Amino acid sequence: MARPWHKMYRWPTALVEVVILPGFVVSSASAAVVTSPSIIQIADQVPAAALASLSSAKPADLYLDVTLNGTDRGIVHFSLRGNALWISHEDMAALGFTVKGDTPDPTRLTSLKGIKVNFNRQMQTVDITAPLALLDLQTQVLDAQNSDTTTATTSPGVVLDYTLYGSRSSLGYSQFSTYTDLRAFNHWGVLESTALSQFGYGSPTETDQSVQLDTSWSSSFPKSLLTLRLGDTLTAATSWSRATRIGGIQFGTNFNLQPYMVTTPLAQFVGSATLPSTVQLYIDGIQRYTGNVAAGQFQLNSVPDISGAGNAQIVLTNALGQVSEDQFSLYSAPEMLRSGLSDWSVELGAVRENYGLDSFDYGKEPVASETWRYGINNNVTAESHAEAATGLIDAGFGGDLLLGKSDGILTASAAGSSNHGASGLQVGAGYSWSGRRFDVSFNGLYSTDHYSDVATLYGAPPPTLTATATAGVNLGRIGNVGVNYVNLRQQPEPADSYAGLYWSKSLTSKVSVNVNASQNLAQQSDRSIFLSLNISLSNSTYASADVANDQGANSFGINAGKSVPTQGGLGWQVEQEHNSTGTSALGELDYLGRYGEIDAGASDVDGQETGYVGATGSLVLIGGHSFAARNINGGFAVVSTDGIANIPVKLQNNVVGTTDASGMLLVTPLNAYQKNQISIDPMNLPADMDVSRVDAVAIPSDRAGTMVQFGITHIRAASIILVDHAGKALPLGSLVRLKGADAQPTLVGFDGMTYLDDLTSHNVLDVTTPAGLCQVSFDYHNKTSTIPQIGPLTCAPIAQP
Repeated sequence: MARPWHKMYRWPTALVEVVILPGFVVSSASAAVVTSPSIIQIADQVPAAALASLSSAKPADLYLDVTLNGTDRGIVHFSLRGNALWISHEDMAALGFTVKGDTPDPTRLTSLKGIKVNFNRQMQTVDITAPLALLDLQTQVLDAQNSDTTTATTSPGVVLDYTLYGSRSSLGYSQFSTYTDLRAFNHWGVLESTALSQFGYGSPTETDQSVQLDTSWSSSFPKSLLTLRLGDTLTAATSWSRATRIGGIQFGTNFNLQPYMVTTPLAQFVGSATLPSTVQLYIDGIQRYTGNVAAGQFQLNSVPDISGAGNAQIVLTNALGQVSEDQFSLYSAPEMLRSGLSDWSVELGAVRENYGLDSFDYGKEPVASETWRYGINNNVTAESHAEAATGLIDAGFGGDLLLGKSDGILTASAAGSSNHGASGLQVGAGYSWSGRRFDVSFNGLYSTDHYSDVATLYGAPPPTLTATATAGVNLGRIGNVGVNYVNLRQQPEPADSYAGLYWSKSLTSKVSVNVNASQNLAQQSDRSIFLSLNISLSNSTYASADVANDQGANSFGINAGKSVPTQGGLGWQVEQEHNSTGTSALGELDYLGRYGEIDAGASDVDGQETGYVGATGSLVLIGGHSFAARNINGGFAVVSTDGIANIPVKLQNNVVGTTDASGMLLVTPLNAYQKNQISIDPMNLPADMDVSRVDAVAIPSDRAGTMVQFGITHIRAASIILVDHAGKALPLGSLVRLKGADAQPTLVGFDGMTYLDDLTSHNVLDVTTPAGLCQVSFDYHNKTSTIPQIGPLTCAPIAQP
């Protein structure tokens, strides 16, 4: 509620009283210590006699500029009784104080416990420091994560990814195979078809075959985080269920449509600041966030950027330079969903049979499935999965539970099925914990004999028992040591049970050693030991040597190579291995270029020599232009410089190529639904070109492309020298207007020179000088790409009416 305006003019009266009566005191037991004629530090306690005197004193209305715990709160109304400030309930609440029912109205400010008040009469300000317990301030929520949402753009186009492979052996056998991924896309979605073809010559088992693998149409809705897929797809699954390849329809959540959205539980740190402060968050010693908070409670939400257990530290530095620290334990579990987040998928179709062998081979019976995961809170993620087919129903529930703040993840599941009257049960449980120096996990999944899912109708049933256990520890200078155990029972086969041990250590920054050993617990002779020495000769060149014993058979191997640079270049690999059956060797060269990758090599396995060559790449048609490029597995962009060739193009500030003769360049790979910074270097543009922007953000959709244009246009520009009838340069600052143009007027610079960039074949300039108006006309003819200099041109005076 606004105060009457006339009250604001009462404060001069109070100021005069202070100036005239600077020594005013309430009683012999003073309620205020006057440190100067204008600044009063009001004490917390006032004797009863003084309080009675103050209550009877004639109040003066003041409107003071208030600072509460270091934060400016604006103008607030007070009453001055003697040297004490009184405030109404309404103004207390507006200021941020908690108003209790037994609090007098008005309230003497210093009667509040723990409060400190600095009242400056001369400046009409009051600085209040109050305990947070007295305040009702809104909790400030600080988000340390990037939660940007993006909108992708898609230009219509077609992409053909290909992989070609051919080989010829010393026995006269030849083989040629192709894998293709054909995609057509627009803003509605992506139509995709993959195929595998194999051709053989000279082999007694020669078979020529072409197989259609997957054909589907997918359309995504990023704002809703949903994707619809028609055609071949894999059903969604949980950790305790199996996915099935079907042909049909799938509709569900797709978090990849908003990659900046955080799906895992956020680490929440709660604190309080009495004064405005700087808050810093460190996780495992690495700073993850820094920002400012006002006085009051605050909550900092952060993505831990770790997996497993960690330590967090909040460092609070207030406006006085005082520092306080708090330590927290946390546990990050990427597999869990944050509170209130849902992830679901439903499918309906027919099971794909003989995948990779026959094209478009589907079962005759319809099947359906659903999968749903939901973050009940940041510590519990629930999940369900169900499948149905003719005569079959399978349904189950499970979940993940975060134990305490950092005690690991407990998982459990239970499912039941009925397959033509035969009932079965599946139960599972697990536990995992991971830290900086130690990790451990246990998982078990047990199924009764008659437990069935949709995959059972077309293949093997689920294993009767799957049990795994792993543990690893970082022993510092000794290295990393770990153990593992696996037990797999698949009826009617006997159980497989293995135990393993590994050790790894970095001897230097470029040399490491690894030892792995495994033992079949059901068969003592089934034992293997593997030792390898790895050397990094440079950032991309490596060498290794290994020794192994597998069930009593020894083998030795050496390997060296150079990885192909991601920006393009040459790589190579040579290796040789000797075992009880003979010696094998291989040599290979790889070249990654702008238009794809080529590899060629030769191998010798027990005297059988084989030479081979392979190539991967893509062909793209978009925006009326065709391109050859490397394999495109995600998004891409086509940059247009409006016909200007040889313009360098950068992706994330790294040069990725120059535009071709048509002023085009295909840029890949780009992250789908993410911001990809693309820029050009304008220094390579001709002088008579104007560019509307030099950088752009490209956000393509998945497996599709987008056009990026920088708005480069040809300009008719010139530097023009203007002189008067005596041949003297026109005065500095004279105003020049191009007749018939919409552009803003320009000024004459030194030596009578001006610059215009919107000229026509014939031009008339109106010039305003200190001496009056003058006019000049000229023709523009420029056949070069440079900016010509025209003149000197005489500006003829215009007679004034």
